[in-house]
Amino acid sequence: MFAREKLNYTAIPLPDRADYSDAQMLAEAQAFHDRMRQRHSVRDFSDRPVSRDVIASCIRTAGSAPSGANHQPWHFVAVSDSQMKSRIRAEAEEEERKFYEGGASDEWIKALEPIGTTADKPHLTIAPWLIVVFAQRWGEFDDGTRYKNYYVPESVNIATGFLLAALHHAGLSTLTHTPNPMKFLNGALNRPASEKPSMIIAVGHPSQDATVPSVAKLKKPLDEIATFVD
Repeated sequence: MFAREKLNYTAIPLPDRADYSDAQMLAEAQAFHDRMRQRHSVRDFSDRPVSRDVIASCIRTAGSAPSGANHQPWHFVAVSDSQMKSRIRAEAEEEERKFYEGGASDEWIKALEPIGTTADKPHLTIAPWLIVVFAQRWGEFDDGTRYKNYYVPESVNIATGFLLAALHHAGLSTLTHTPNPMKFLNGALNRPASEKPSMIIAVGHPSQDATVPSVAKLKKPLDEIATFVD
């Protein structure tokens, strides 16, 4: 993406500008909140297909996120191939069994009880798409030499948030999954050593009998998550 000779600063006019009134700003903020409040982590997926074009558009949105030095240190691998999804599920469940059989502390296991999770991850094969998020620890100039990426976890986390919001806005359900360790994903998906997998996102439509844990509807109120210094 980067060539050494192009590393210079050039200012251009702000290409996009929103000029809302105070009332419009509040209405837009509330409408977005209302839409995002309807997002749920779903573990019960339908096998109803989802167009590749929809997934590509949502990933394109994720790619518009801000990043350290604009290095965009992320790569998204979207998987619909059934054999690859089966491989990912098998290897993820192997790590999950280790987690539930002693790899995690008793406190951690206790904290997960209200969510109802187990080592079985059928959503990894039922959901029509898996999007694996990779963080790029370094990049390469066009001559093959390395350059360092900055604020990689922060940048990738922001882009992942954009992705989840875009998928929800498209009418899709998601589930974030983070088996530990996840290095098996590099081998399965042929990704380079410069990339570290950070998350698997199952994407699709909820099944007709989909449920969510009741505790998932308990959200902290504004006064517990925000402090205003006016």
